[in-house]
Amino acid sequence: MTESAPEPKAASGDSRARDRAVIARIAAAERWARTPDRAAATEPARRGLRARFEREADPDGILDAAERARRADALMTAHMLRLARASAKTRRSATERGRPR
Repeated sequence: MTESAPEPKAASGDSRARDRAVIARIAAAERWARTPDRAAATEPARRGLRARFEREADPDGILDAAERARRADALMTAHMLRLARASAKTRRSATERGRPR
């Protein structure tokens, strides 16, 4: 059995915010329990994200498909690196405040 994720902490200590976070986690767990194929369930979101980067890489639609894909891959990598950097910064700040996440 895997460990559950730590309960999200409300920035203001608001118990209503914590309660809403727990309710959301319950709903997500129930949803995934009823989903036989997670990859299929999330495919539309992945396609949409990919399309976003392709539009950003080639807003005028003038590049050939291979070049558009290469540039979209680079933009997606940059996006994921930004997310990782922000996550690390948040964890570092929480640790420095004495609240490991």
